[in-house]
Amino acid sequence: MSYLLALDQGTTSSRAIVFDEAGCVRAISQREFPQRYPQPGWVEHDPEEIWQSQLGTAQEALARAGLTAADVAALGITNQRETTLVWDRSSGRPICPAIVWQDRRTAHICEGLRDAGHEALFRARTGLVLDPYFSGTKLAWILDVVPHARERAERGELAFGTVDSWLLWRLTGGAHLTDVTNASRTLLFDIHRREWDESILDILRIPRSLLPEVRDSSADYGSTLAAHFGAPIRIGGVAGDQQAALFGQACTEPGMVKNTYGTGCFMLMHTGDRPRASAAGLLSTVAASSRGRAYAQEGSVFVAGAVVQWLRDELRIIQNALEIESLAASVPDSGGLIFVPAFAGLGSPYWDATARGGLLGMTRGSTRAHIARAALDAIAYQSAELLGAMEQDAGMRLTGMRVDGGASVNNLLMQIQADLLGVPVIRPEVAETTALGAAYLAGLSVGVWKDETELARQWRAERVFEPGITRGEAEARMNRWREAVGRIRDWAH
Repeated sequence: MSYLLALDQGTTSSRAIVFDEAGCVRAISQREFPQRYPQPGWVEHDPEEIWQSQLGTAQEALARAGLTAADVAALGITNQRETTLVWDRSSGRPICPAIVWQDRRTAHICEGLRDAGHEALFRARTGLVLDPYFSGTKLAWILDVVPHARERAERGELAFGTVDSWLLWRLTGGAHLTDVTNASRTLLFDIHRREWDESILDILRIPRSLLPEVRDSSADYGSTLAAHFGAPIRIGGVAGDQQAALFGQACTEPGMVKNTYGTGCFMLMHTGDRPRASAAGLLSTVAASSRGRAYAQEGSVFVAGAVVQWLRDELRIIQNALEIESLAASVPDSGGLIFVPAFAGLGSPYWDATARGGLLGMTRGSTRAHIARAALDAIAYQSAELLGAMEQDAGMRLTGMRVDGGASVNNLLMQIQADLLGVPVIRPEVAETTALGAAYLAGLSVGVWKDETELARQWRAERVFEPGITRGEAEARMNRWREAVGRIRDWAH
């Protein structure tokens, strides 16, 4: 029996999962780590906490599985994307906190780039829009603001990376690498030529020496230091979390769609071996593959599961995240409440960095149960807009959507989602599809599996949620949602 170790470094926690060659979970370990909000709109992590939590969970997962490093065929990494780190090459110490993908501090930089007429170039080369979400303007901000960062970068003393690169550096003792999916989310990478774009680097004044070497998602990334796990483990796969989930859901053919319900919601549709430009506010991005070029269209919702955390940690109307389903189900609907959780602005299809959250339609009769129901509705409304945009771009009606992520276990949410979409929502037997995708990529690189067709045969549905309302009722609900979104846009200005 071959075993794969997947490191799943997320926005609010680090996890490690041991899979066997049948794609079944053998052991899992998870640790949350602190979120820091030093100013309104800023979100930071401590890079050392990211590393220690991820290493600790990996060691613990192996111990729980009763395995040693010698039993592991390969290790795969999947990670929160766009989060930006810069560290000293000689000491390995970060020069500042990690700037998280949710952070909005570079909105003024993006606005300046648009005013200077650069938006079309960025969109054409990277497939992305000018938004603080992506890594490029975060890196430019660090070079401008952190004392001596720019001079040190120009002397070749510093390294930039997204979380995958940071983990690879620490695991291997200094390999400066990334994969094509993570590179495609930096706003610095030409997704057509699949290399760092010199014109964009010049515009943002980013030295080329800062950037990691880019490899395919299923490839040789070296081996871990023996000190970490008692012996070296081959690193064979790396992918950003959403591309890893697409791969783990076996969505490897054009037209297949998955939606991940995590801190945010991220819907991807495989578009084949060429990127597809969007007229509906979606992104073009590189998809993980073991057989050459692959691309996807993506819609990004910044706040999904995070709204449940907010109800738990800030409003304190629930004790734990699992309570929200029973609380929301205790009322037949939201009682007229519309919750737009634009805490970090709006992603696809609006791309409004100045939007802020709003809870509309409250009366004296509004209860915590109505707020909980409105929160689940909001997650489903945002995802329904993404699928509608994908159908508009593709010129076709999609027939179903595969789902994963922590909130996909919420049956009420999945039923609300199917009602709004008007297509079946399909939940797989193996819910850990993000980590599974990383394990698949690693296993393919070392010959545990032969090809993607073999992996597709392992995928099984656990439950299918069928639509239960008319299309007219669903559209009426969506129109009310869009009206609410219009009320909170451009708020921060």
